[in-house]
Order: sequence, then C-alpha cells, then structure tokens
Amino acid sequence: MKAFASWSGGKDSCLALYKALQSGAEVELLLNTITEDGLYSRSHGIRAEVLKKQAEAIGIDILQIKTSWGDYEKNYKEALLRLKSEGFTHGVFGDIDLEVHREWIEKVCRSVGIEVVLPLWKMEREEIVREFINAGFRAVVCSVKESILEKEWLGKEIDESFIEEMKKRSVDVCGENGEFHTFVYDGPLFKKPLKLKFGEIRQRKGYNFIEIEV
Repeated sequence: MKAFASWSGGKDSCLALYKALQSGAEVELLLNTITEDGLYSRSHGIRAEVLKKQAEAIGIDILQIKTSWGDYEKNYKEALLRLKSEGFTHGVFGDIDLEVHREWIEKVCRSVGIEVVLPLWKMEREEIVREFINAGFRAVVCSVKESILEKEWLGKEIDESFIEEMKKRSVDVCGENGEFHTFVYDGPLFKKPLKLKFGEIRQRKGYNFIEIEV
C-alpha cells in the first residue's frame, strides 16, 4: 500500500496522516493544492514555502499543485494520474462527515484507480480535536471567517480552552463549516518543532488570514 496524504497543513489532514501511519500505511507523499501564482495554499492561505518546511520537519516529501478553483478537478486528476503512474495505490484524506466532499474524492480517485482511505470518517468532531491534542500535536488558528470569529483569534493555540470557547459560541470545534483553519507546527509526526513568527493580517473574500513564517 503506497499512499499519499491529501495535505492542508491543518489538524484534520495531520491527524488523518497520523492514524493512517499507525494502521500500517506507507505514506510517501503529501499532496497539497496552491494558488496559481504558487504563493499560498488554496484553502488555508498558508505560504507554500512554509508548507514545504512543515513537510521537511515531518520528513515526508510534498507535491504542490498550482490551480484555480475553476480548474481544480482537472488539475487534481492530472496529479493523481501522475501518482498512479509512480505506483501510488491509495490516498489518505481528512474528511469527517460531509457526504458531498466524500463523493467528490471517491469520484476523482476512482477515475484513476486509486483507493480512498478516510481515517476520520464519522468520528465525532469534538473527539477528533481532543484526540489531536491528546496525541501531543500543536496547532494554531491561521484563518477565520470574519462573520463568525474576530481576527484576534488568529494565532491562538488549539487547546482545551479553545474547544470550550468555541462551544460557548456555538462554533463547530473542528471548523468543518469553514469557521476557521489551522496550521500544525509540532507533534509526534515531527522530527523537530517549527518556530512560528506571525506577520500581517490579510483579508480576502470574507476571511482573515495571518501570515506565518517559520
């Protein structure tokens, strides 16, 4: 089982990778989508160079796909075809319970003959965050939806107090509905922790993003 892991740099993709490795999967590559200019990750707004350093700290190579949202499926499928030709048979994804996401993943992977692995599927969302924390991973908030969370939450640690505060605000503790995104900088997968520096805050399409340097 030669596998790649779909990679955002955040807690869910990280925990999915961790659980897949624990189950015996041979994950040899992280697959990440970035903006057409190659500067930022497509979903989380993290600098592509920072994600490369994150992958280096983990010790797994990363493949970054430049794509717009309009050409996303076409470019993703092309990347999967390349991986299939290189002997990859499985893909690990951090999806939890959104059926439309699973259907898309399975459709695209099936079209090129790659099996889908979903280590977090149907787990309780709070259970996922607590397992992530209890395993020893460390992560911070890297983006927030401005209609739901103030920009002061950017850079905050994902810990027990974060969980409780999200519950008080009736915000999904996993951020599964796009309320926030995270960046992982340490934990049992890491050969060395990343030292974070926070820069300016950017605003784009209803989201606030904090610049992270390592």
